[in-house]
Amino acid sequence: MADNYQIDGQKLHFHPKRVVKILDAGNNIDKLQKIYPIYMEISPVGACNHRCTFCAVDYIGYESHNRLSLDVIRNMMPLLGDKGVKSIMFAGEGEPLLHKSINELTQITKESGIDVSFTTNAVPLTQKFIEQSIPLTSWIKASVNAGNKTSYARIHQTESRDFNKVISNLKAAVLFRDKHQLDCTIGLQSLLLPENMSEMETLAKIARDEIGADYFVVKPYSQRTLSLTKKYEDINYLNKQYEELETSLNELSNDDFSINFRADSMRLYHESERSYETCHSSPVLLAYIMADGSVYGCNEYLLDDRFFFGNINQEPFDKIWQSDKRKSCLEYVLNDLDVNTCRVNCRMDKVNRYLDHLIEDKIKHVNFI
Repeated sequence: MADNYQIDGQKLHFHPKRVVKILDAGNNIDKLQKIYPIYMEISPVGACNHRCTFCAVDYIGYESHNRLSLDVIRNMMPLLGDKGVKSIMFAGEGEPLLHKSINELTQITKESGIDVSFTTNAVPLTQKFIEQSIPLTSWIKASVNAGNKTSYARIHQTESRDFNKVISNLKAAVLFRDKHQLDCTIGLQSLLLPENMSEMETLAKIARDEIGADYFVVKPYSQRTLSLTKKYEDINYLNKQYEELETSLNELSNDDFSINFRADSMRLYHESERSYETCHSSPVLLAYIMADGSVYGCNEYLLDDRFFFGNINQEPFDKIWQSDKRKSCLEYVLNDLDVNTCRVNCRMDKVNRYLDHLIEDKIKHVNFI
């Protein structure tokens, strides 16, 4: 089955008007400041019910008291829609479904003309959420990182009963989606780790046969610069075992279920240097809002003051986006940031490779179409 979701690629070429704005702006900071993000990641709540061994944002501290105000979101979302924000993923440094008003957040976002998605561990995926939010949601991706309850409890650092609960919750979501003929894609995602590699086929079959999911993604771990955990920083994906796993997993795909084994990202994980020198994505095409309301221009540098612009609890988003702090960040990223110190396989890596070809004229004979 073809990858209709382009999970291991990039989709900026489907937004030519925004690309034209970037090309027209070049290194002009004033013009770049007027470009709003296509995509945003928002963390509704700082709390998380798991303590995964690979957690990239462990350094933030799972602050349960941090949660976004419904009133602030209600005021902000129409503005974001008007400014050209196309999509929002609710995920972040906490588990998004733990926010008590998550259904209202979903409704407000969708009514503002913005597509909604969730990355979740799916343990708190309730029937109320299924009935109220799935009809408004483009996709839900569940992070499930083991194929049995024992391994799941060890990797997610939670109770083993959560494994069966996740399966049950996702089955209920698919059943409701199919019964009401809704257009919400439901998939599973797993980081490929030494201790779960032998369970990926089992998990894929659970996703396909028990849950009825649309896809299963197997992706590489990537060490975040600020993460406290270093357990997997020396992981090596240039291994014949991983190639064999990709082959066996792909055989499980059918017309209704796709496997996305992110082999290209695994290969790129071991590149000594990036193929581009400048990040043209941050802070232009994406933004991140933390559970305490802080706005950052890159989700790889949370708590780094160079990428912090302001707080939506104190001032409106458009003022934050046009602020001197964002201007300083743009200047830093364009002139001083060494992209080889950034997280490998960051969310905007493939977008940067695409923009680099356009901006730096690296492709020869482009007029011969």
